[in-house]
Amino acid sequence: MRKRNTLWLSLILVLSMVTAACSSGGGGGNEPSPTASSGTTAETQKPDDKPAADPVKLTLWTFVQQHADFYSFMADEWNKANPDSPIELSTENIPYDDMHTRLLIALQSKEGAPDLADIEQSKFPNFMKGDSVQLESLNDIVEPEIPNIVKSRVDIYSKDGIYYGVDMHVGATVMYYNKELMDQAGVNPDDIKLWSDVEKYGKTVVEKTGKPFITFEGNGNWSWWPAINQLESDQVGVNGEVTVDDPRNIRAMQYFQKLVNDGIAAIAPGVGHDTPEYKAYMNAGEAASVFMPFWFMNRFTDEMPDLKGKMVIKPMPAWDEGGNRSAGMGGTGLTITNQTKHLDLAKKFLAFAKLSKEGNIQVWKQLGMDPIRTEVWTDPAMSEPNKFTEYFGADIFNTLIEVKDEIYPVNIREISPQVFDAVRNEIVPQIFQSGEEPEKVIKEVAEKLRKE
Repeated sequence: MRKRNTLWLSLILVLSMVTAACSSGGGGGNEPSPTASSGTTAETQKPDDKPAADPVKLTLWTFVQQHADFYSFMADEWNKANPDSPIELSTENIPYDDMHTRLLIALQSKEGAPDLADIEQSKFPNFMKGDSVQLESLNDIVEPEIPNIVKSRVDIYSKDGIYYGVDMHVGATVMYYNKELMDQAGVNPDDIKLWSDVEKYGKTVVEKTGKPFITFEGNGNWSWWPAINQLESDQVGVNGEVTVDDPRNIRAMQYFQKLVNDGIAAIAPGVGHDTPEYKAYMNAGEAASVFMPFWFMNRFTDEMPDLKGKMVIKPMPAWDEGGNRSAGMGGTGLTITNQTKHLDLAKKFLAFAKLSKEGNIQVWKQLGMDPIRTEVWTDPAMSEPNKFTEYFGADIFNTLIEVKDEIYPVNIREISPQVFDAVRNEIVPQIFQSGEEPEKVIKEVAEKLRKE
């Protein structure tokens, strides 16, 4: 009898201990459980609460540190907006030539490529060769946004109707006027509507200030190419043929040479606009204007500080009444390689960073570039003070709104790299530096390119 009572007493004691343990969450007394210490107690956790998703790692190659910083910023923004599908973006900034070479080798060898990669416009044709492109189609994210973007900035990264890349910016070419010199000459930039006006008013600027009205590159493509693009011409045709000697191209070059010969235009010191010599020259107020893509703004803000408050941005002069007053120049397309194991997520991130309204506003805020999504150009966020508005004025994007429908597509084809090299290293130097006759030089180089 005593043994039976002892057994029951033991059973009651064990049950009491188990009950106490369950009611206290296993921690004993009032001490918090391990779950409670991380912010969620057993009492407050809801049945439908989901644990944080593990981030998916995506790799990205670029050749511009500012681009890498932008993509990292947008990855953080993506994670805030999409906590259920976070990403861990690993960006690598590789020197320009090295990156494009490494990427081409990795794609051809079918191993070692990143999920996403920046490809510069002039290098893009190298990745389009052959029947099997090693980049993923982006049509499903690009086509729905065509009405909202500058279409030419995705067309240049396409082949046979398939889009493979999305650009960082429009690259709209504009006139940068030194208002101080223009005022000294009594010339209003708004009166310069045609290229013929450049000759007319340029003479006045030279006479009144002793400074050239405009500058041209002596071995680059940033002067001739946008000018012929305004005429809806190009150096390469839509089917990849050499069109560098199109009559419209010759017309433009002959006129530019005349401006140089008449002293209205000068060849840029350093023979290029993106050189230290030229920036020092402009910073000292030695020329009244230059036309370059919109991204050249940060060259002024960062490298020509003495012109702050003196420069204004206006449309390019047209060649003829009603003609185009801008051109889309330069660019880098973000692509997805066919080696990615996370295609759907990579596409969603690319669309978020490069096609969404939020992403395009950040292209301006983070990089000072003109976004490809046109609706944001009038967004209040674009007028918020920053170093660009402080330098050029608050109405920068009014110019873009004026010319957004006057940007003709450029043709980037397989032969483009060879043509661009010939323009930079042969045509432009022979005409602007050596003073040779434009039509002769252009036709000779064009024939040589056709035989290669």
